[in-house]
Amino acid sequence: MTWVKICGMTNVDDALLSVALGADAVGFIFAPSKRQIALGRARDIAARIPSEVVTVGVFRNEAKERVVDVVHSAGLGAAQLHGHETPNEVDWIAERIPLVIKAVPAGGNQADRASEFSVPTILIDAPEPGSGEVFDWSLTDSLPADKNILLAGGLHPDNVVAAIERVKPWGVDVASGVESEPGKKDPAALRRFIQIAKSVGR
Repeated sequence: MTWVKICGMTNVDDALLSVALGADAVGFIFAPSKRQIALGRARDIAARIPSEVVTVGVFRNEAKERVVDVVHSAGLGAAQLHGHETPNEVDWIAERIPLVIKAVPAGGNQADRASEFSVPTILIDAPEPGSGEVFDWSLTDSLPADKNILLAGGLHPDNVVAAIERVKPWGVDVASGVESEPGKKDPAALRRFIQIAKSVGR
């Protein structure tokens, strides 16, 4: 089945609902965003999440030492890096955190060089990360076949089937596509998205 990450958690109710509906991971955004969360609040929510669900801290152009410190301090299991991190910086973080996801913008220089990152999971997002915009999915064709591809960018319950069938990603990542407003999940959309993504497979 397709691995499903629900991102942009700001409250415990949305996080626990996502888990109850079958999400494999929940994300906490520490980068500037409408969904940015304080470390202490993320820690409180993460403490309520079952251990089999991956808790992910999302960062953009943050110092590598800070990434590791925040992930450990919040009790998270993974880091997602959306900045201009070098392969060496990503490796340094990966030596200290169990799971590291390197995000690259579609059609950009980083996407062309995705194979240079040694981590197994690469997230591909719209050219403007976090914009909620759908991009041309054919831009994923050049990504290395030996990576777990996590697809993001404008996904929602009505297009996730087409996205999975076209890209055949290892997983999908959604935030705004299952919200009633920034930072607040819509229970019906959340349920539909997870059920549909899990039913399609890859």
